[in-house]
Amino acid sequence: MAPARAMDDSIGGVIGSPLDQRDFYEDLKSYHAERGTNLDVNARVNGKHIDLYTLFGVVNKKGGYDVVSSEKLAWRKVGQDFHLGQTNTAAYAFALKTVYYKNLAQAYEIRRIHNQEPPPREILEDISAKGGDLLTRTLENFRPPQSRDYAGNGNDSDGSGEEDRKTPKEEKMDLDEPGSGGRVTRGLRQAPPQRQLFQPDISSSRQIRHTSNNVLSPQPLIQSSSNAYNYNPSSNPNSGSFNISNYEPRIQVPLTLRPVLTPGNNPALFREKLKKIKEAQAAKLGKVPPSYKGMMLPGTGFDGPNIYVRTLLALRSGIPGEQDYALHHLVKISHERGDKYKFEAFPGLAEGLIEKALEVGSLFYDVKWVISYSDDLSTHEADVLDGMNGTHDLLKRIGGLRHISLHDEVETEEHNRKLSKINEAGLVIRNMSMLEDNAKYLSDQHPLRDFLTIALNLPHDVSLVELKHYALDISEQLTKYWSLDASDPLYLSLLEYLNDGLDRGAALTTLRALSRISMNLEDSNRLQGVPLSAIRQLCEWTLLDDEELVAACLDFFYQFTAMSENVASLLTHTANGNFSFHPLISQLGRLLLHNSQESSSKRTVSPPVPLKPATEIPSLPNDLIEQIMKCNEPDRSSHWLRACFEEDPESDITQIALWQSYQARFTRLSSAQNPLLAAAEFIKNVSTTFPTANAQVISGVNPRFIIKGIRPRHVPMDTKGRVYSRCLWRTPEDGKTCGDFYLKPGDMWEHLITSHIGLSKNQESRWNFFEVKTAAALNGRKFTCHWAGCQHFSANGGCDDPYEVGMHVKMHLPDIGAMAGHRAKFNKPGAPDRSSSSFGSGKNDSSSEYIDLHGRPAVYDYFPWYNTAVDERGDAVGLPLTGVLVLKNLTRNIPKALDALEGESDIFAGSTRKQEWMERLLGPIRPRLAFVLAHNRPLAPYVSDLITAIENSLEG
Repeated sequence: MAPARAMDDSIGGVIGSPLDQRDFYEDLKSYHAERGTNLDVNARVNGKHIDLYTLFGVVNKKGGYDVVSSEKLAWRKVGQDFHLGQTNTAAYAFALKTVYYKNLAQAYEIRRIHNQEPPPREILEDISAKGGDLLTRTLENFRPPQSRDYAGNGNDSDGSGEEDRKTPKEEKMDLDEPGSGGRVTRGLRQAPPQRQLFQPDISSSRQIRHTSNNVLSPQPLIQSSSNAYNYNPSSNPNSGSFNISNYEPRIQVPLTLRPVLTPGNNPALFREKLKKIKEAQAAKLGKVPPSYKGMMLPGTGFDGPNIYVRTLLALRSGIPGEQDYALHHLVKISHERGDKYKFEAFPGLAEGLIEKALEVGSLFYDVKWVISYSDDLSTHEADVLDGMNGTHDLLKRIGGLRHISLHDEVETEEHNRKLSKINEAGLVIRNMSMLEDNAKYLSDQHPLRDFLTIALNLPHDVSLVELKHYALDISEQLTKYWSLDASDPLYLSLLEYLNDGLDRGAALTTLRALSRISMNLEDSNRLQGVPLSAIRQLCEWTLLDDEELVAACLDFFYQFTAMSENVASLLTHTANGNFSFHPLISQLGRLLLHNSQESSSKRTVSPPVPLKPATEIPSLPNDLIEQIMKCNEPDRSSHWLRACFEEDPESDITQIALWQSYQARFTRLSSAQNPLLAAAEFIKNVSTTFPTANAQVISGVNPRFIIKGIRPRHVPMDTKGRVYSRCLWRTPEDGKTCGDFYLKPGDMWEHLITSHIGLSKNQESRWNFFEVKTAAALNGRKFTCHWAGCQHFSANGGCDDPYEVGMHVKMHLPDIGAMAGHRAKFNKPGAPDRSSSSFGSGKNDSSSEYIDLHGRPAVYDYFPWYNTAVDERGDAVGLPLTGVLVLKNLTRNIPKALDALEGESDIFAGSTRKQEWMERLLGPIRPRLAFVLAHNRPLAPYVSDLITAIENSLEG
């Protein structure tokens, strides 16, 4: 019995007592035995077991059998809880309803839940589960369901599935004889239902199957009323109507299909049968085949090794074809799965690849390299490599080998094939060494170091470029695990390869390999014995516009200058004239601002001085009055208002003062044809001219009538919006300002030299500078500038030449040219200061009168910044950082190197010599360092420490 489903529907709360599953089934069995009905505990729908305990709880939680049956599609919803399937849901729902109806409806539903006596078996268990109303069903009121009529009345939620919709063909129905009164008793149907299941043919007692689609429906026979009598055909078992109304559809059971075995879908079975037939025939002839039962034949019993083991075994087999297969797949595996393919998981793989790569020696030299892992004397042979400790005299052995020259430098097909497979072995080692675990594993393989030395010392041949690049890439990944001294064959080979400098890519990789020596070890990378020619070449490379190559060179110099012995060697070469520090140190200083981003920060030197409000309405010059008088009112008053006033939301002027000023200016100039505006009209015109201005009344003891929103101008403006300039020449006698207004600088200059300097034009329209100068010399007169307190000639007590004064006053004239704004914005230091006025006033125009008249803008100081690259934390990175670190190494180690060389030569003896060397080497870049310190934020901490170290070394 299947366990009950874990559902929230519990029958404990339904029947009023905590009845568990076991008690439920025992009580249910006893009730069915008492009633004499069959209990199907293992009921199934669509092949799935239906737990009666759970079904009872689900249905009664929804209200019981009658409630569920009266609700449309309710039994389908119950079926969904039991996952009966998504197709043919109507049949599954009726089957589930039948299970409940036969096993549970009369037991707990009626007896235990409703405490009523269930109906007899004849109208309950023995008939179909169609319909509902079990609680009110009795022998007197029960009528068998009328198939589709009953299913359509809404009392059955799901009917009886798909078969209720079909005419039952399994049972042969008895039809009414013609002339019988059965149809009369049922009455005539005026509008029969469109979905009428079956209509018997009244023309014959036999059921005729028509082959045509035009099947005529039988018409009811009208009988006389005298022959009518009460008859219900549905109660006659021999009647066709009885069969239709009592028709019960069969539950559709899914077909269980079983495939037919054929040689196409099961060849192994037929092969085995054929084998047995042949064995039986052979046995008849006395030919019994040998029995292999229990034996594991080759190629059977297991799937074989995976591709990784297969390639490993093929590589170590020594068979050329198998090795070609292995290398082909290893190249692909190392490229695609290099992040997970590890040497330690496949012992012997690294050794096999190294042995394959060492075969390159036999292609170009008369040698076949052999790896020996023993300590016998065989290791002293020229072609035997020490696999335990490495071959220390490998370079000497290589130098003694005889080179095999190719005829006309043409490679044979076999030579090309072997070299291609050797390159594949090198590529696999290179790819796998990119993984850190593999690199650490390979660092313990001494034969690999010997292979790298051999590869780097191969002849200069185009066909070997690929293999040499692989060797350099492997060296770059492994040197951080090796401590290479000055006599190590691989170290000497890398230096020699660097010294050649024929290939940029090879030079980059070589520099990185040398810079990473002992990086993961406690030993220091001493980089001893570097050829001076290589140092010169690296200094030249730092001048190139190649950031990647320059970065590799600086990394090498950082490791190289970290040792005082190396710095001492360079100082010795410098003293002998073979090397010069100056180009390197100068280039390091230039690299401190490599790819710097220029920016600036603004600092206020002096705050702005606002323009003080004018206290008087300006008087208009004659030329402007003539322009205004050409207009009629109210345009005339509008032009006058714009010329003398400007908008200011915070200022105001009394209406009477404004009106009186207007009258005083235009009363004597007005005429009867062009009279002045009335006071009220004039005040209205103010608001028309200035939209923000409006007339207001200030209440109080003495109310004030004002115009809010305008203020007087300092200088007038003409009808075209051009602003006049005011003459600020002060009279020496009383100190009063001239105050005349001029629109053009030329008119202002003529006014100054005629009215204030005393010049005039002669008959030839030339200024009489010479005559005035001669007369002034006789009278002892001095000429000076009195423009707004200008003190240009005050130091010498004046000037004898009026021409010089006339030329000087031009600097006070307004700048109204097309480029005036550009000159005011980009005025350079040393030029006349025109920033204090839009009229181009000079640098001496700083009197309080001028500032009150024109104001003064704020003066800012812009400090430039040249910041270099930083990381995500804001710390310096890149070439500038490496450059300053190299300079710090030199600053720290030059004094140490001088101390070490003091006893070798008089050039380095004495403390004075030490200071001279420091000043000679690092003194020229001190101004550059000070600039970087002030203008480069990321490098400032490093440069500050560098400057401090240089100053300390210079002091002693």
